[in-house]
This record gives sequence, structure tokens and C-alpha cells, in this order.
Amino acid sequence: MTDAQPQFLNVGEGQGERRIAYISSHGAPHMVPGLVWLPGLKSDMVSTKASFVADWALKTGRPFLRFDYSGHGQSDGDFEAGTMGRWLEDTLAVLDRAALGPQILIGSSMGGWIALMLLQSMRDQGRKFANHVCGAVLIAPAWNMTQDLIWERFSDEARETIERNGVYHWPSDYGDDPYAITKALIEEGRSHLLDPTGFDPGCPVRIIQGQRDPDVPWQHTLALVDLLTSSDVTLTLVKDGEHRLSRPQDLDLMIREVEALWEQARKGAV
Repeated sequence: MTDAQPQFLNVGEGQGERRIAYISSHGAPHMVPGLVWLPGLKSDMVSTKASFVADWALKTGRPFLRFDYSGHGQSDGDFEAGTMGRWLEDTLAVLDRAALGPQILIGSSMGGWIALMLLQSMRDQGRKFANHVCGAVLIAPAWNMTQDLIWERFSDEARETIERNGVYHWPSDYGDDPYAITKALIEEGRSHLLDPTGFDPGCPVRIIQGQRDPDVPWQHTLALVDLLTSSDVTLTLVKDGEHRLSRPQDLDLMIREVEALWEQARKGAV
């Protein structure tokens, strides 16, 4: 499954047009809802967690769709041209044009925020997707990431560098190359912050969060639970879990949460 060849779809117009790579497994007949993987920042659709879900979905006959945002993985585009709105547009295009039927979103880190942005957009705009969302599993969701988890943590020197040069190269613990954090990413991200008064996601939400996560503190995720006004929201804290949550026991927990939500959605006739 991890060796599957991607397909492509075009998103955007003019200079903003880019080709988005995705891999889709249709699953067994009538095995709905489908599952859609939303990666984190600088991650991709063949990461450890995404590939683990892909293998499980293949074995159990469940439809599974994964993709790379523009500037990530096998998709076209310059990473430094990326913004939250641009990556949300990529997500919407994949959902509308490559998914079939009702879907459960599985969002990791930044992908968790994008899943929430999508759900909030559905509420605010009354947007009707060709394939409606019937649940979400969020793994260390980095909601309001650009403001709360990046800009607010930056030193004065880092902020001055962004203001002066338009970009700051942020050292990363997850690879040799730093993250290029642009002024556009920070400023455009402010237009996508979640409603501070709270909102109903419109579907069940399951959250997994490590308590030793240095990038998304568990207290930040606890605040998200308060922000979601639906009663069908659960949070599972992993006491010794860090940000990646990619150990065997973390992967097994993720699958249990996805499977339980899938069964719930199926019984509810999605």
C-alpha cells in the first residue's frame, strides 16, 4: 500500500495553479464512511502514521484517501508560498473531487487544525460538500498554530527577522532542514483562527494528545475541548506521549479510535 502510485488533480488558477498528489483506495463495496488523512506541517501522505492507517484500511476493506498539500511531498508548489488558506483549498479540492460519499477526517498536528477549519467553514458559510464529514479524529491538533504555537513563541529576534526578510528559518527537531516560516503564513493564518466563542463541529470528534508534547502542549488541546460545543467530543491523554505519537502503542490507540468512530458513524447511517 505504501508503494501505491499517486494520482493528481489541479487546484487554483493562473500563477496559483498547482498539481496535488493523492492516493486513494476505494475499499470493499458498501464499506462506508471513507477515511481521509490530513498531514501535519512538512509531513506527507507516506509518513509513519498515514502509512499505518493505509495498511489497516487495506486489510479491513475500508476506503482511504491521503494527499500532500502544495509544497509538500509529491505535490507541486513552493513550500514558502504556502498559507493556511492555500492548504485548506487543497483539502477542499481533494474532498470534493477525489472522495466518494461520507468521510471521517483524520488530522495530525496542523492537519487537525485544517480539519477544524473545514468544519468551522461548513458552519459559517453553510457550504455543502459533495462528500459530507461525519466524524473527525485529531492527533495532537495544532489549532491556531501560526499564532499561538509559532508567533507567540518566537523570540524578538525571530519576529524581527520575519518582519525584515519575510521569512524566518525555524530549527526543527524532526529533520535536518529548518522550517521556513514566512510572514505571509503568519499574517494569513490570522484569518483562519477558530471562533474564540466556540463552535459546534457538527460531527463527533475524537482527540488523542501526548502530555509530553513540546510542540502542542496538552493544555492547549484541553482548551480546544472547551471550544467545541458539541457533547460528542472526547479527549484521550497519553501520559508519556510526545508530539509524533508514532510508537506501536500510539499507532494501536489511533486505530482503535478511528475504528470505534467508523463503527459509530456506520450505525448512525452516516
